[in-house]
Amino acid sequence: MATLHAQADAPTGGDAAAESGDGGEPLVIVVTGRGLEEAPASPAYGTVRLDRDELIATGSGRLEDTLASIAGFQQFRRSDSRSANPSAQGATLRALGGNATSRALVLLDGIPMSDPFFGYIPFSAIVPELLGGAQVTRGGGSGPFGAGALAGTIELFSADAGTLGPVAARALIGSRDALEASATLAPRLGNGFVVASARYDSGAGFFTTPPEQRVPASVPAGYESWSAQLRGVAPLTRSTELQARVLAFRDQRTLRFAGADSLSEGQDASIRLVGQGRWQFDLLGYVQARNFANVVISSTRFTPVLDQRATPSTGVGGKLEVRPPVGTRTVLRLGADYRMAQGEVAEDAINAFSGAVTERRSGGGRDGDLGLFAEGDRTFGELVVTAGVRVDRFTIKDGFFEVRDAAGAVRSREAFRDRSGWETSLRAGALYSLAGGWRLRAAAYSGLRLPTLNELYRPFVVFPLTTLANADLRNERLVGYEAGAEYRRGRHAVSFTVFDNEVEDAVANVTLATNLRQRRNIDAIRTRGVEVQAEAGWRDWEAEASLAYTDARVRATGLAASLDGKRPAQSPRWAASASLRYRFSGDGSLTATLRHAGAQFEDDLETDFLPAATTLNAYAEVPITGRFGLLLRGENLTGETVITRNQEGSIDLGAPRTVWLGVLFRTR
Repeated sequence: MATLHAQADAPTGGDAAAESGDGGEPLVIVVTGRGLEEAPASPAYGTVRLDRDELIATGSGRLEDTLASIAGFQQFRRSDSRSANPSAQGATLRALGGNATSRALVLLDGIPMSDPFFGYIPFSAIVPELLGGAQVTRGGGSGPFGAGALAGTIELFSADAGTLGPVAARALIGSRDALEASATLAPRLGNGFVVASARYDSGAGFFTTPPEQRVPASVPAGYESWSAQLRGVAPLTRSTELQARVLAFRDQRTLRFAGADSLSEGQDASIRLVGQGRWQFDLLGYVQARNFANVVISSTRFTPVLDQRATPSTGVGGKLEVRPPVGTRTVLRLGADYRMAQGEVAEDAINAFSGAVTERRSGGGRDGDLGLFAEGDRTFGELVVTAGVRVDRFTIKDGFFEVRDAAGAVRSREAFRDRSGWETSLRAGALYSLAGGWRLRAAAYSGLRLPTLNELYRPFVVFPLTTLANADLRNERLVGYEAGAEYRRGRHAVSFTVFDNEVEDAVANVTLATNLRQRRNIDAIRTRGVEVQAEAGWRDWEAEASLAYTDARVRATGLAASLDGKRPAQSPRWAASASLRYRFSGDGSLTATLRHAGAQFEDDLETDFLPAATTLNAYAEVPITGRFGLLLRGENLTGETVITRNQEGSIDLGAPRTVWLGVLFRTR
């Protein structure tokens, strides 16, 4: 069931092991595989939690589908990680959209998941069955999360061995020759555990092009992807545990036309040391090697016009958080984090008539951010107050863009100036508990996002539209305020939030001329709105609902003055979701989810309209024996037409009606 606040969960005994201490008394070592517990004042920032059942019970089996049940969550477009270009899978909150880069920080066990070059999220590599829960903080600023948490933070937590079971596997077949299969081994090793897992997805796909716009070169959006990971958790002392993970993934897709193929792949490694003793600490480090490739097909001759051969990028970073013992009523968080990203695109422009390479282009650079933060929570009876400060030292360097002819001779090369500076972010909040299950909260915050290497150095073409890069982009800065009320009694809860957020120097794709845009800093994007999250339970029934109303407006002058007062691109005014779940005896359940995405515009000038869409999804897990179960899933069961892209009448569609049938095996 969704939890409308972020109270820390008490450690479970699923992976506890008892030994004998020196005095003969039992010594219990509890290995959780998690980070430090949430601070008492975290709910002041309006957090929402999703439990494991909610993450799994989706019609599509995709994480982004689950996250859409959170009021305010959205991707750049309505397509999921089977039929969208991977580089367009940015995640944001509160209608602070406008481009494909994530304005929300997505963390998996504390590790940022965004691509170092583009800033998109590789959703196909994050397997819902391996997660134990998620927590979403809308707004809230950067704070101890790290730069990039501009619109908020989406924290994903891996499940432990006790939750997963020693052996688990599932396999499904779906419409249009779709196949999904995954397997997990999670044995306990001493007082720790290991999780080895793999997942494979493929499908012939559906036609994203409407029937009246199809040509002989039009093909379904076929896809094939796999991911594999190995995760280990082991205690080093009674209060300290070591966590390590290796993740590899590969995702291939075809969009609209034959030959319009994309590839995204990566190899990530991380290590984390968590101490739950008197002096609590969380120390982690990670390295990411990613790559992206893409072929662009002419929409008139249907031959290749651009081969983005490779975009190798590397992300390196780490974080240290320390919580000294300062009394039972105070939590003090001190720490530092660092992230460095470097990458370079290599692409060939191709003559659509002859097929010859006309020029070879490359561009890229490096950026880094070192953040220092301090945050304290203090409890005064029923009142909890919190305040924090964060200072970031950022660098943007080694930027270049080069053009060579087909033989390799340099036609032009531009080296961009190095930049660096300091940014300060603040946040503060209060949480007050009233009698009868009510709580009141209020918060103010600021946040920071550096422009991505893609925004700085890589122009791109989606024929006939050219979007230019901009090496002079400034950092985005958010200032926000919110207040809310929450009520909980038993299994019934409701949460209301009103907010006012403004992103200064927001990066947007600004129209300069017909078929020409450039990434520019506009004055601001301001969003004001209301978010409602509710849940209820009666015996074996559970219901959840969310509603977001957001009035988002652009404030722009100068060359972007034509945008002033308009809504940001890809920013709906209304979004809603409602789910009803029935739990069978044992592990079975049936879930139906109704989701509404409001009308929005494809472009910054509000000329290309995307109508509202309402879809119905379903998930059923029916026990057959103690270890086997039947899986049934349905996507867009009403067959709603979902328009995901509209560029001057050129349309892309979202997933049509899709049904899945499969089996589940697991041991306890």
